[in-house]
Amino acid sequence: MAIPVRGDQSAYGRNRWLLLLGFALAAALEVLDVSIVNPVMPTMAGNLGCTTEEIGWISTAYLLANVVFLPLTDWFSRKFGLGRYVSVSIGAFVVASVFCGMSHSLGQMIFFRIIQGAAGAPLISMTQAGIAEVFPRREQNLAQGVWALCIIVAPSIAPYLGGWISDNYAWPWVFYINLPIGIVAATIVMTNYKDRAEYEASGSDLLGIGLLTIGLGSIQYVLEEGNSKDWFSNPLIVRLTWVGAIGTVLFAVWELSPFNRSPVVNLRVMRHWGFSGATIVSFISGIALYSGVFIFPIFAQAVLGFTATKSGYFMLLPGLIMGVAMMMSTVAIERGVPARDVAILGIFVCTLSMWMLGHSTPMSNESDNQIGLIVRNVGLATMLLPVMTAGVIGLDRSEVGAGASLLGLARQLGGSFGIALAASQLTRMTQFHRYHLMDRVVQGGSALSDRVDLLTGAFYSRGMDMSSARQGAERIVDLQVTRQAYTLAVNNVYILTAILFFIALPFVFLMKREHSQGPAVTH
Repeated sequence: MAIPVRGDQSAYGRNRWLLLLGFALAAALEVLDVSIVNPVMPTMAGNLGCTTEEIGWISTAYLLANVVFLPLTDWFSRKFGLGRYVSVSIGAFVVASVFCGMSHSLGQMIFFRIIQGAAGAPLISMTQAGIAEVFPRREQNLAQGVWALCIIVAPSIAPYLGGWISDNYAWPWVFYINLPIGIVAATIVMTNYKDRAEYEASGSDLLGIGLLTIGLGSIQYVLEEGNSKDWFSNPLIVRLTWVGAIGTVLFAVWELSPFNRSPVVNLRVMRHWGFSGATIVSFISGIALYSGVFIFPIFAQAVLGFTATKSGYFMLLPGLIMGVAMMMSTVAIERGVPARDVAILGIFVCTLSMWMLGHSTPMSNESDNQIGLIVRNVGLATMLLPVMTAGVIGLDRSEVGAGASLLGLARQLGGSFGIALAASQLTRMTQFHRYHLMDRVVQGGSALSDRVDLLTGAFYSRGMDMSSARQGAERIVDLQVTRQAYTLAVNNVYILTAILFFIALPFVFLMKREHSQGPAVTH
């Protein structure tokens, strides 16, 4: 296929590889900051004087702004120039990071996290678009593969890096480390990327921007806060669900309306069946990617007894293998394997990994879980970039930038939905399994009595009085039941994700089965 690129690629020469470094660092900066703060949240809550629930807003605020601005990135890049837009965004991201580290209240932190989220929105889709402009067709797959490697490895090391900083330094350093990375990335882009003299976007679709903000912002809030507020039993969640649904529908109607001569988001790309299929698969891949990162550290600490640092370190090897698998899938596409076929293989591998992880027990050892994580990451690596590549095949040249932004939005919304689904299912299914397990324990009769008596005797022999020994024995049995119930709930989430992957498979066949000459991405 022909790669729709713009700009004079020959003008970059060897600088294209330096620009690749700048674009990759910028993209890694954005994905790193999504999860690096998670291990230090308890410490931050204490220092900022807020509750555990309130500190969750530092993630919610970031994702709210990120999701709202993601669909706008193509429009901004066409209106102000890709290089200028990316450089300013990196600068705003770094400045907001510094102020996050200097925050002395939750309100300040939330404000600067909103700026971070908005500034980070173009750092993936638009840096990928920039690579497509800078590199010739024969080098596209290699360049895109190196770029993808960076954004895959960054979230893999983020939990370990955040835990290590939490254990050895003060929490503001999870934000300050963005400073040197951002300065290098912004300097490279500003001094080497050549924006065109004329920009394409005209007019300002203020109504579209307003409806988009209201619709997606409300939906993102519901997904982030719904579980903690018991979903639709909370009046605010109910109202925002209606506002989000109505706002999103009105936004789509207005963007597709013939009366809107300068739509801020080109939704007409959805008329291409292949792109629509890729959007659905990207949404489901986001569910698997983010829910897995959310579930495993909790499972590792609650059931396997890991520390925060160890759980992050445990995910490091699967993350590095994911990067290698990403490069291998890129090489396969470059050598003529249709991207759609690679994506199909990735879906099968992801389904297998979810089935493996969905059969854990409290007695599972470390290798059992790590093998499952490695298989999962290989599947995701084999699916993510090929889906994006196959999805944009057949788009018109002017539509590819909008397509890349919408695929990123689908993946991000899928991630938010995946975390909300995982949190809700864990809560509900743990209660469900605990109820049924306790019923079986009570009916266990003499076996349960013998177990409690044995533990009571053990505690009594260590100097406890009989009443305290009995209470201690009953607490241990209760804890064992809770761990088993939680493990079963985690298994349910993984199996549900496997089912979602199976449902996604038919949508891959909507994509065109063509040999790719490189990712068709532009702005």
